Amino acid sequence: MMRFRSVAAFEAALRDLPVLDAAARAAAAARQARLTKPAGSLGRLEEIALFMAGWRGDARPRLDQGRVVVFAGNHGVAARGVSAFPPAVTRQMVANFQAGGAAINALAGAAGLSFAVVPLALDRPTGDITVEPAMSAADCLDALDAGAAAVTPELDLLVPGDMGIGNTTPAAALCAASFGGDAADWVGPGTGVAGAALAAKIAAVGSARATHADAMTAFERLRRLGGREIAAIAGAILAARHARVPVLLDGFIVGAALAPLAAAQPRVVDHCLAGHVSPEPGHARLLDRLGLSPLLALDMRLGEASGAAVAASVIRAALAAHDQMATFEQAGVAEG
Repeated sequence: MMRFRSVAAFEAALRDLPVLDAAARAAAAARQARLTKPAGSLGRLEEIALFMAGWRGDARPRLDQGRVVVFAGNHGVAARGVSAFPPAVTRQMVANFQAGGAAINALAGAAGLSFAVVPLALDRPTGDITVEPAMSAADCLDALDAGAAAVTPELDLLVPGDMGIGNTTPAAALCAASFGGDAADWVGPGTGVAGAALAAKIAAVGSARATHADAMTAFERLRRLGGREIAAIAGAILAARHARVPVLLDGFIVGAALAPLAAAQPRVVDHCLAGHVSPEPGHARLLDRLGLSPLLALDMRLGEASGAAVAASVIRAALAAHDQMATFEQAGVAEG
């Protein structure tokens, strides 16, 4: 299991990224060329099959072990009125996840994915990012490790998700710090804020950027502007890369966890697919900066990995077609 025992270890893991298995991808492409269909006629399903083949090192990959992991954390900046819900809801929703009563429980089950929730020091909110760092270096490393611990090499797909009242505010701050732009370019309604609450949210992101303007590395941006669940998602994605486990990204929060890493090392997204694009205004902009095209656009904005869980069924369809279709020779069909 990967561990981030120091900032140097994190930076080394981000710098020295494994690449996909080119031979497995080539073998999958050769199979695609022999299947009973016109070349390219299944569109992105064909691309997905080759992507999965390359990262799992198998010309006929399967999705036998897919896992949704929702990381939960509380945020000091929530006290500034940036969310429509109180911070107590984070713990209440964790209990709902554990009882099997949330949307993601149902959607993970429908997609044939296992589910876990990882609460992170819910009784100890992060620092208010408008005036202080979200976490100490030790806290951030602990959160990164909590994310990495969710990744095991036998996984065929990792689907990280988030729960944390107020977390679209640090997410917007991370995106602005990583990719530039004004606070208003990245701030959206999140759980449904408008009017004065939305203005407070924009002001909070602007203040956070100004307070931490000297945070120039991926680790420092994550530590100062993020949150425990956001850092855990980043750790899970990075650990998945080193285990060559493909990652299916959910919405704005999950993408924002990747933003500081991608700004420092653009190749970190190579093992990721974007499950969907949400109506949160910054999400489409973020996916564009990450160079990812979403599989779905269903106006979903719940978080919890819900959109990505739905998109996992598209991956299943892609792998089923790739594995189960007959070749021209097997079917006795003449090629065009």
